[in-house]
Amino acid sequence: MSESRETYQSLHKPRQAFESRAAYLDHELEIMAPRRWRPNLPWRDYRFEVEDWVPAMAATIGKIVMVAAVVAAFAGPLGLSSEFVIENARYEMLIAAVLFVLLFSGFLNPSANLAGTHGPLIPLIPLIVASGGHPMALGIMVGVLGFTLGVFRGGSLLARLTSDGVCGGLLLFLGFIGMTSQIQSLLAWAETFDKAYIAFIVIFATIVMYAYLEHIRMRWLAIPLGALLAACIAFALGAPFEFSTEPGVPNLNPAYWWGEDTGWKLGLPEFHHFVAVAPFAVLAIAMWSPDFLGHRVFQELNYPPKAKKVLMNIDDTMCVAAVRQVVGTSLGGGNLASSWGTYMVPAAIAKRPIPAGAILTGVLCILAALLGYPMDLAIWPPVLSVALMVGVFLPLLEAGMQMTREGKTSQSAAIVIFSSALVNPVFGWSLTVLLDNLGLVGDKERGRGLSHTDRWVIPLLVFVILCGVMAAIGMFPGIPALLPSFRGLE
Repeated sequence: MSESRETYQSLHKPRQAFESRAAYLDHELEIMAPRRWRPNLPWRDYRFEVEDWVPAMAATIGKIVMVAAVVAAFAGPLGLSSEFVIENARYEMLIAAVLFVLLFSGFLNPSANLAGTHGPLIPLIPLIVASGGHPMALGIMVGVLGFTLGVFRGGSLLARLTSDGVCGGLLLFLGFIGMTSQIQSLLAWAETFDKAYIAFIVIFATIVMYAYLEHIRMRWLAIPLGALLAACIAFALGAPFEFSTEPGVPNLNPAYWWGEDTGWKLGLPEFHHFVAVAPFAVLAIAMWSPDFLGHRVFQELNYPPKAKKVLMNIDDTMCVAAVRQVVGTSLGGGNLASSWGTYMVPAAIAKRPIPAGAILTGVLCILAALLGYPMDLAIWPPVLSVALMVGVFLPLLEAGMQMTREGKTSQSAAIVIFSSALVNPVFGWSLTVLLDNLGLVGDKERGRGLSHTDRWVIPLLVFVILCGVMAAIGMFPGIPALLPSFRGLE
């Protein structure tokens, strides 16, 4: 213990000892040795740098947006008001910041990424509600399954079986789909008040800004500068905006949120609610592995080669996200947890480790939840879309392109994109991992170096299980759901 403590302090050098800021940040990453499940203290085990504000601001904006989106997806089919959505989102931000961001990623285990929001599952939420699902039942099942996978190191195993080509193709697919959806969303927003040109000008200015930041090697400033630029341009050109969420503290009583006539107005879940959400819970956890893997790969692409100790631990992140899911759901929150992409991606670009930015993120989330007004600005379409484009989706495209430059990797990438477009990223990932490890696509030598179990038993088992779940709930195009209760809902 003392050796690890003395190592960081003795190896730390001031900024003036390096030729550039980038060299100083690389050195900090190389000498850090985070303690797993033991106290990590500022200045003893890590330091705060100005770059830590970048992922903190990006993560706070992303958190407001994503949590509100998840709660709104539940609230619509359940007939709950927009006031309920804001109130529950503020409550969720306090839960995440106080109980998990500050405690786990900032103090007890800086190798675990922050527990964020499961964005890919949002489009399925109306189907979950229509099939008789209950938010608490879904949250608890996701947490239990995720914790089981993390404890038995299933996440790192699946990551090890995923080649660079498969991962790169997945990043390209997610980046392109996310980018085009945000552009379409911003254009649709501007058309609602007959000023579609505002969206075009905002996006064009964002492209120029991002290109310039790339030129001067300050891409890590893209999210705060992009959000500020988008807000200023949109407001100056007459886009409507007003603050409506007042300062205050959300209701902190779990009994209120899970009451029969208060909060969600659903009461506690019964056995049939857990049955209804089971297929979706399995699918949610299946989406974790490629999502978590993509975040770790993004660190590897941006950190120096010697910075192995500060890389995100996939299994620990799964365990923290799972615990956060069960606790948050039990307290009354509507968030669905996953690895926090709007934190990890800009943190990797800024060459910063997890803990310092995590503490700043926790503080900003608490302030945003209590003040209320920042939530209105963060979910304003120009700010929201630009922050997601330059902070998540464009970097994902860049990372995917870097991983698929070789001919062997491009074969696997093409297959994963093709199959993901056919069904969804879970199908594309699981199918291509199987084909890749069998040596049918990609690097043939890689498959020969794997054991019998790793080469086809585990990939085939994962693929069959996931296909069974997706077939049961009707996710294959043109094929009715196998379970009668899901027919007609797809």
